Amino acid sequence: MEINGKTRVCGLIGNPVEHTLSPMIHNTLAEMFGHNLVYVPFPVETGRVAEAVAGASALGILGLNVTVPYKSEVISCLREVDSLAASIGAVNTLVSVRGGYKGYNTDMEGLYRAMTTEGIPLEGEEILLLGAGGASRAVAYLCAIKGAKRVYLLNRTLDKAQKVAQEVNRHAGRDVIFPMALADYDSLPDQKFLAIQGTSVGLFPHADQAVIEDEGFYGRIHTGFDLIYTPWETRFMKLVKKSGGRAYNGLKMLLYQGVIAYELWNDVEVSEKEAQIVYEKLKAHFAGETD
Repeated sequence: MEINGKTRVCGLIGNPVEHTLSPMIHNTLAEMFGHNLVYVPFPVETGRVAEAVAGASALGILGLNVTVPYKSEVISCLREVDSLAASIGAVNTLVSVRGGYKGYNTDMEGLYRAMTTEGIPLEGEEILLLGAGGASRAVAYLCAIKGAKRVYLLNRTLDKAQKVAQEVNRHAGRDVIFPMALADYDSLPDQKFLAIQGTSVGLFPHADQAVIEDEGFYGRIHTGFDLIYTPWETRFMKLVKKSGGRAYNGLKMLLYQGVIAYELWNDVEVSEKEAQIVYEKLKAHFAGETD
């Protein structure tokens, strides 16, 4: 594309950001839609998030994504916050408004779109959710909002799981999240579950690890969805498949959270056909890395 005086800028703030695939998503979409827009990563040092957001607004940057470790810290820097993002306590997308930015959380809806395209329902499901950090907290809200029957929230520290469960159940107006210590997984009901892996365990370069190593646990899972997308196949996914279940990585979640952000910034609707073109480009990138 030609960059000129009318080119609009979007980007990503976080630390680190060098590994990000988001430029591939957004710059591909800009090319497809014919938008004069460029997306770049902006590394932000610890303690300088407020400066970064104020500077971006002063420079007229159209929108920003926010990644770790700033998804919660950035909230205090914003002009407005979407009500759902405020409830979750995490923002990953900033949209320019008068006097600053409005914060949204597109991770949750991105995961839902990703699961929907794979034919994985949430309504009426009994779900195992591994981890109680920021990503799992958003997933817990998603499961409650989309009508999951019951979600067992397994975390190494029970009190953190209890806190998330209390918040989400209060927001949902029903008891849907049931906290458990990770070590107590043997006490789960004897049935098959949809499992969502929301911890960082198994993330490259520690690809040989899973949050639960007991192969017997994976016999309880009919479908496993790992939010991690690098490596392409995590140990969690391998263990699910070994026990006869289906397993998916988080690349489509990454895709769709980016797609939703792009839609917010540009007031457009990205079709499934267009999203699939971007997804194939992301997959080709991973294929090239593993050749």
